Amino acid sequence: MVLSLNRVLLSVHWVVLSLTRVLLSVHWVVLSLNRVLLSVHWMVLSLTRVLLSVHWMVLSLNRVLLSVHWVVLSLNRVLLSVHWVVLSLTRILLGSPTNGEQNSRTPEPAEPGARSSEPPSAEPPSPDPPSPDPPSPEPPSAEPLSPEPPSPEPPSPEPLPLSGRLLTPADNVGSLCPCDVIVDVCDMNCCCDRACVEEVALFTACSVLAVRGHQRLCSQKTASYSLVSAADGYSELKTSVQKETNDDVFCVQSQNRIDGFAHPAPALPTDRTFDSLFERFSSSEIRGQTSAAGPRAGPGYQYGDVMVTPGRPGQPGLLRLPAPGVTADCVDSSPAAFLRDQSSRCSRRVVLDRDCGGVPALSVDSYARVQLRAGRNADAALVPVEVSSVVLQSVEGTQTELQVPGEDHLHAVLLGPGLCANAVLKVGYVVKYSPSGEILNASVSLLLGFVRQSALPLQQEFHITFVQEDTDQATAHYSGNPGYIVGLPLVSGTRTAAGIVQSIDPRDTLSLLHSTGDQDCLQGPHQRSPILFGLDFVSGCTLRLKDASNCSLVLQSLLDVLRGDSYPQYVASFGNSPLEHPLDWVPIQRGFDAGGARSCSVPLSLHLEIEWTRYGSLGNPQARIVSVREVIETGPPGLAPPRSGGGGVLPISSSVSFVAVAAAAAPAYRATPTIDAQLPSGFFSPLL
Repeated sequence: MVLSLNRVLLSVHWVVLSLTRVLLSVHWVVLSLNRVLLSVHWMVLSLTRVLLSVHWMVLSLNRVLLSVHWVVLSLNRVLLSVHWVVLSLTRILLGSPTNGEQNSRTPEPAEPGARSSEPPSAEPPSPDPPSPDPPSPEPPSAEPLSPEPPSPEPPSPEPLPLSGRLLTPADNVGSLCPCDVIVDVCDMNCCCDRACVEEVALFTACSVLAVRGHQRLCSQKTASYSLVSAADGYSELKTSVQKETNDDVFCVQSQNRIDGFAHPAPALPTDRTFDSLFERFSSSEIRGQTSAAGPRAGPGYQYGDVMVTPGRPGQPGLLRLPAPGVTADCVDSSPAAFLRDQSSRCSRRVVLDRDCGGVPALSVDSYARVQLRAGRNADAALVPVEVSSVVLQSVEGTQTELQVPGEDHLHAVLLGPGLCANAVLKVGYVVKYSPSGEILNASVSLLLGFVRQSALPLQQEFHITFVQEDTDQATAHYSGNPGYIVGLPLVSGTRTAAGIVQSIDPRDTLSLLHSTGDQDCLQGPHQRSPILFGLDFVSGCTLRLKDASNCSLVLQSLLDVLRGDSYPQYVASFGNSPLEHPLDWVPIQRGFDAGGARSCSVPLSLHLEIEWTRYGSLGNPQARIVSVREVIETGPPGLAPPRSGGGGVLPISSSVSFVAVAAAAAPAYRATPTIDAQLPSGFFSPLL
């Protein structure tokens, strides 16, 4: 039994030993594979080291090439410097004589065909021997010549500077000011502006702190500007000019431009120099065509030409239309331009006792006894200005048209101290012309009146309108194309069965009362101002009640004063809305009916609310009127009873306001694109 058990144990022991051997064999196989992988790893590392070595060699070679390149550039700069030094020495050696020798001699003018004894340039002479035919010039003597008597011929021009002597540039930085935009006017916060003397105390900061010359110069001046606060709180200007040095090796030592850092202004051609400049800068072909064709000259006027009158002998005159200048005073030298409708209102300061019959601006003859040239040529026919109507205005403001054969008895006359009769208050010209620009006839309408000393300065109005032949319509008046332009009057009209009708008189437009606060509403004359787009306006008058019994009469009179004589019904939505398109016109919404009111209420104010919007693209929006609403505020029913010792006083006002109703522009973005295409069935087969 013991032997059998021992054998079994030995068998198990051999089996275990066999398994151990197998495991050891597997272990050695794994170790062999590990050694192989380590060998491959070391081979990869060796290859990487080789590639890194090659990379560093390439980088080193690149650095060497860059160093060689910089060495070549440095040698090139040195050679350029040597070249410029050699050129400078050559110019000095081959230059003209010294200053003392040049000043001691007076250059003589060369005769025609003679050769100059000086070389024409600074280059060295040719080594070839000169020809024996022409006589060789004698060399100039170094000794000073004896002075000769002055010659009657004009002195020769100043010689050019010698080689190596550069002119001093006019680069005074103290006189340069880049922020000086307006000449002789102080520019805000421009400390270098010489026009700013008293305004410097109000400066907050200097827009330009320093003014320098060219950065390439070796030595340049710099003007510095700064502000400091004084004890009183105002600003004081501190200026200084310092010299700065440029450390660059290749800086510019000096420059030979006389005009410094600014280019010279080109000479503008004038009537005297145009022909010479044209011959100088134009080719022969252009000159031949121009001379063959000749200038185009027509007998009639062109747009913008001044209209000619006979004037004095040998000197043509101009048709002048007084207009306000810088102030509201009349400027009589303003000419009238052809095809330009003009309307002006100005004031004239006169002394009635002295100037009533002596100032031409108050006389009818200055505007009625006028003759115009039919064309701009001097031999054009004369067209007399005919008087179409004369209206006389009384002291109270009542106007009456005069039916008189002539205007001889309509001269300004002084009736008494401080009262001038038949003074010209308003002048209106109507000029009829042909399609070729020739004036066919002209007429003038005059408004004469009485002027008191208390009503000075005198207010005068002047108008001129152009009408083409075979048409009864004047030039169309637009206020934009297509949108309204701020500051131009609104275009208004009245609607009929045929469409919109617009008056040819530019004054018959939507307007407001333009009177002072002490102006009596029921006592004329009343001045009116056209409503200008985009400009709010407030005005008014005073209603003095002396009789409170007739309320309806006062109501209608006030409405006529506030609305005007010719109150339009429609306003153009655009500045150039055509008359044949009624849908482009906006009606005026009225909320007050005088006839439909049960009780009489006096209007205290008239307000026009005009709503407008921006139409079109954001890059070029156009102003468009969308609605016009009239708002009339009335008082209590009936009139206020008169006060003791005088009538009741009511202030009446008229106003206009422009309201922008356009919504704020919002950016619009396109939607994100999506792919809605369907792939065919089995497209990813056999993957899916």
